Amino acid sequence: MSLPDQPFDLAIIGAGINGAGIARDASGRGLSVAIIDAGDVGGATSSASTKLIHGGLRYLEFYAFGLVRKALAEREVLLDIAPHITWPQAFVLPYADGMRPVWMLRLGTFLYDHLAHREVVPGSARIDLRSERAGRALDQRYRTAFRYWDGWVDDARLVVENLKDAAARGATVLPRTPVARAERVNGLWQLSLADGRSIAASRLINAGGPWAEDVARRVMGLNDAPPLRLVQGSHIVTRRVHMGRDAFMLQQPDGRIIFIIPYEHDYSLIGTTEGDVSRPEDATVSAAEVEYLLAAANRYLARPLTPDDVVHRFVGVRPLILESGKDDKETTRDYRLVDHPGMDAMTIVGGKITTYRVLAEDVMARIAPKSKRWTADAPLPGGAIERAPNGLRRENGQAAFKRWLDQLTARESNYDPKLVKRLAMTIGAPAADLLAGGLGRNLGGVFEAELDYFKANEWAQSSADVLWRRTKLGLHLDAAAQAEVARWFGEEPAAVREIPAGHRFARPSVD
Repeated sequence: MSLPDQPFDLAIIGAGINGAGIARDASGRGLSVAIIDAGDVGGATSSASTKLIHGGLRYLEFYAFGLVRKALAEREVLLDIAPHITWPQAFVLPYADGMRPVWMLRLGTFLYDHLAHREVVPGSARIDLRSERAGRALDQRYRTAFRYWDGWVDDARLVVENLKDAAARGATVLPRTPVARAERVNGLWQLSLADGRSIAASRLINAGGPWAEDVARRVMGLNDAPPLRLVQGSHIVTRRVHMGRDAFMLQQPDGRIIFIIPYEHDYSLIGTTEGDVSRPEDATVSAAEVEYLLAAANRYLARPLTPDDVVHRFVGVRPLILESGKDDKETTRDYRLVDHPGMDAMTIVGGKITTYRVLAEDVMARIAPKSKRWTADAPLPGGAIERAPNGLRRENGQAAFKRWLDQLTARESNYDPKLVKRLAMTIGAPAADLLAGGLGRNLGGVFEAELDYFKANEWAQSSADVLWRRTKLGLHLDAAAQAEVARWFGEEPAAVREIPAGHRFARPSVD
């Protein structure tokens, strides 16, 4: 790709969710934007989260009411603007002897219900596990629980959706393009790229996530970025724990909680651990972490899981603000915007996927204070579905998507409804044109037209990009089909079973 000679208004290093959100917001306000990443877009922490849009019920214990309120308000926004890759998710929180008492669970869920406006997400309720379907998955000694609601999101696709919108508004997206050096020259930032090209920008934002401190010091030559605390969170994917729609939030004797979440229809996602790591590159799912997660789940399950039930594992590194004297449970998940005085530069520290959009708004309030906010009411590309009138209010995104999907399934009756739903819940609105144009050759569960789409529109350059980030088909396709995808990308088929480059924190199982 040839790059323009004139300087960009804004260059962003790091195409995770924070960088992608800033790129989208800035492009929509008329700024010329370049966003650069050393790996795949969303290829690190932003594709290895627990995939929740949530306020953080457990943060109430640490009186983080502001963070929880802000995140809960965003929960409704994201469910509205990205209905194809999000949905309300029910969680069952059982009472367990010797842990948080019933009154505390009731108070916490009550506060959670009332800290922010709710339109799509229902309220909480006390339930009797002996008469609930969710109770069948749990040991009979658990009788009382609370059901509360949060949201689920396909994290990697949320990054892609933001970048697709940014690109449609003029942004230049440069994945797999390390920045060798960024220097301030004659009032501009000059970025030397590892491939020999260079770009200039009036302002630079460091959204390097776990690498933000390193980018500030080594690439930008600045020593005033605050230190980070890198915390790795490991997850395992197992056979489906139960076929109900509820997820579980499970208290542990060490004071932590873990989630068991229905995942990809056939599986359960269990996470997460929290342990310090020196460098992002050092993160790996250890045998001890797998053992911890299995034991934490089995403390509650009627049918215990075994190591043989683990089909996949991945680890992400959260870049938390270093706070002296606080452990991993107490360290804030909020973000901090760090200006580098006199340099027209900023480093993003901390944050969580739920609040990426308001983070971007806060960035824009600093660098373009006279421009208008717009992203809260603008659906992401896949969620750009016409909303029907609904009395004095418009139809919400979740209802519009369900109606649209029903219509699409009826219109494309020659296709398996499960395939229509899969495509719709992956790329959203563009699925209509993809289906109408024909999907081409079936490579064993994935079609050539899909691969063409991911390559042409979503910066996919490898089988891992498609199998583990643009989709989660790596969990569903057999080895022969995965080999076909690898061949389509010009790779050696055996590479599918290896840990792909650029997929450090969402590793396919190599067991």
